[in-house]
Amino acid sequence: MPEAVGDLLVEMDGISKDFPGVQALRSCRFELRRGEIHALVGENGAGKSTLMKILAGVYHRDAGRIRLGGADVDIPTPRAAQQLGISIIHQELSLMPHLTAAQNIFIGREPRGRIPFVIDEGKLNEQARALFKSLNLKVDPQAKVGKLSVAQQQMVEIAKALSYSAQVLIMDEPTATLTDTEIDELFRIIRAVKANGVGVVHISHRLEELKLISDRVTVMRDGQYIATVDTKDASIDRIISMMVGRTIYEGVREIPETVNPEVVLDVRGLNRGRMVRDVSFNLRRGEILGLAGLVGAGRTEVARAVFGADRPESGTILVHGKVAHIQSPADAVHLGIGYLSEDRKRYGLAVGMDVETNIVLATLRKFADAIGRVDFRKTRATAEQRVNRLGIKTPSIKQKVRNLSGGNQQKVVIAKWLTADTEILIFDEPTRGIDVGAKSEIYHLLNELAKQGKAIIMISSELPEILRMSHRIVVMCEGRIRGELSGAEATQEKIMTFATMRTTAIGPQTAA
Repeated sequence: MPEAVGDLLVEMDGISKDFPGVQALRSCRFELRRGEIHALVGENGAGKSTLMKILAGVYHRDAGRIRLGGADVDIPTPRAAQQLGISIIHQELSLMPHLTAAQNIFIGREPRGRIPFVIDEGKLNEQARALFKSLNLKVDPQAKVGKLSVAQQQMVEIAKALSYSAQVLIMDEPTATLTDTEIDELFRIIRAVKANGVGVVHISHRLEELKLISDRVTVMRDGQYIATVDTKDASIDRIISMMVGRTIYEGVREIPETVNPEVVLDVRGLNRGRMVRDVSFNLRRGEILGLAGLVGAGRTEVARAVFGADRPESGTILVHGKVAHIQSPADAVHLGIGYLSEDRKRYGLAVGMDVETNIVLATLRKFADAIGRVDFRKTRATAEQRVNRLGIKTPSIKQKVRNLSGGNQQKVVIAKWLTADTEILIFDEPTRGIDVGAKSEIYHLLNELAKQGKAIIMISSELPEILRMSHRIVVMCEGRIRGELSGAEATQEKIMTFATMRTTAIGPQTAA
């Protein structure tokens, strides 16, 4: 007889884990009930994923005990976890894109036909179809996974986990790359899984989701357990305070003081394909210019064209009043323009290199003598200065960047462009994938840079962030600028009006 919904399913107590130079977990605890959705939250580096990877057999604990259904268990491998009914869906999905949905679900467990070693494809697809039907999923079992949307791929991952008769389902940042509609569908599936008695662990930075999906919330900070609370009884402000150990007023507007009227960047009639169409705007010294719009509006494409990563077909760019011929990112850097990509790991960092190298890499010539010898005393001093000034949390400047949290990786990118002495900074989704505490630090840093006279373009899909930080807001839709608002007059409703303005009008407009 199965246990009743609500019975204790998982108990983790006194869990500790050390990595070289880092104590990731210190005497942590966690509980999961049957048929419960339990949110696990904390800043980057708090130990959430490490704790769950121990439960999933990816890491082995150094101390502590794990009980499953009331019995002590050892989980040395992911395979052992699967056999115990524990499945984890990582933020980076582990499906094979060249195989079908059905093949991904049952890989290594395929049904065989009459001839040994020959897979019965018909039965394989039938089993996958029955599994999808049980979850009310509209996915073709024979579709190649590489052709599915990210949301559909996550559904396949969930189906794969449940095909192992999982009783514990761990989901690490499942909504990070989904649209609102896709999130609604994902939550429907998670609730259906819960209704079948499965315990779900939901790791997320998006705190607004907690009230929508979770029953309880466990908060971690600096590798330690802080508290577990019933979601219905906890405010978001209280959860944030527990996460960061201090009060952060996430919604407070922080528009800096009035900016210098001097125009440092003037973009006129920029065109590149369908995503950049007759775009014109200017940027002033000490200003934070918000660039808003829905996904696919063309904001990143504009930034890449200005930075020289993509060559525009037509248009004029003036820097400090002079026509700039930007044929490549190197030209942009020479003119004092830096670009912080939304994909920092791919375009902003050399993650396999250390913090010091990443900070000085873009300006290594500054540290070299006439015959090219690098003065490593100067690079070390510069890196240490940037680390201290920006509050980058790292054991040393020799730490590999891949081992830092998302917020600290973002600070390393900023340190790189400050070392290059750039005056114009383009931030593309600067707080994506980082926790609320690191967000607050990035906000304060942007304001400090603006006060120092840096001119900043901030692209963000989070309207509260745009409203909080911008002097002016330029709104794009379908490759065009549809409107411009001052920070003082802007509202989410006005921004969304322009962001959904699917007309043939050209050039900026003003809000009614």
